[in-house]
Amino acid sequence: MASRKSTKLYIPHSQEDCELVGILEQLAPKESTRSRKIALILHGAMGHKDYLFQKRLALRFPMDSFRFDFRGYNESGGQRTQGDPMKAVEDLVTVVSYLRNTYGYEIDVVVAHSRGSVVGMHWICTSEEGQRVRAMVNLSGRYRMHRVYDDAKTYKEHWNAKGYYERTVTVARQAVVERIYPHDIEEISKWNAAVVWDKFPDQIHVLTIHGLGDKAVPAYDAIIYSRALGARTPGTHNLHLIEEADHNFTNRQDEVVDCILEWWDALNQGRLKTGIFMTGVRGKL
Repeated sequence: MASRKSTKLYIPHSQEDCELVGILEQLAPKESTRSRKIALILHGAMGHKDYLFQKRLALRFPMDSFRFDFRGYNESGGQRTQGDPMKAVEDLVTVVSYLRNTYGYEIDVVVAHSRGSVVGMHWICTSEEGQRVRAMVNLSGRYRMHRVYDDAKTYKEHWNAKGYYERTVTVARQAVVERIYPHDIEEISKWNAAVVWDKFPDQIHVLTIHGLGDKAVPAYDAIIYSRALGARTPGTHNLHLIEEADHNFTNRQDEVVDCILEWWDALNQGRLKTGIFMTGVRGKL
C-alpha cells in the first residue's frame, strides 16, 4: 500500500527513567487516529520488535500496529530482567497509555510470543483496556511456569560457584551477555498463569499456535490453554499445532503469519468456532 507509513516512537517510561522504542505501522497516516483500532505485537525473552515473524506480520496485517522492545532489550533503555514478568506488564501498560493519550488508539488485538504471551494474557485479565480487546494470538506461550526449572539444571553448577549463570546470546545481530540468577527463575516459576481460567474475558477470541518440536515450552501447555479458554462464549479458542516447528518457528515464520491472517479473516467474517483451527480442511499431509 503506497500510503503506508512506518514511524519509530520513543515512549517515556512511567516507572523508570528510560524510553521504550517501537515501530508504529499506519495504513492511512494522513487520517485521524482517534478511536482507531490497533494491533500490539509483543516479543519474547531475548527477542526484539523485529524478531522472528513480528515485522513480517506487521507489514502484512490489515490494521495499524505497534511493536516495541521491552525494557532493556535492543533499542529500549532501562534494566533488562529475566525474572519478574510484572516489569514487562508495566512496559505494556506504559505503551498502551501512550498510544491512547497521544494518538487516541484503542487496542483491538494482541499478538504475542513466548514470554510476551504470558505478559499479554495477564494484562488482558487485569486491566480495563485489556478487557475490551477483541482478540489475542498466543504463540509458544508457557502455562506450567514451574517447568522453567527444567532448564535450571544447566545453571546450578554456575550458581553454586559464582551466584549466577552467564551466557552470550545474539539479539538483533548483536552479542549480548546475559546473567541468570536463582531469583530470576524463582520469580518466573511463581507467576500465576492460571489467572486465565477465572479472569480471561468471555468475549475475546484466542488463537494458540505452538510447535510440536518446541523444546523450550512443551506443546502440552497449548493443550492446557485450549482447555482453559475453550469453554467460553461468545469468545472462541482455536488451536493450531505446527509439526516439527521449534519454539521460535525457525524457517516457518511465513507459515505462522499466513495462519494468523487467515484466522483474522475468519474472525472478522464471523466464521470462528472453538476447536482445532481449520477443522474440515484437508490440507497437505
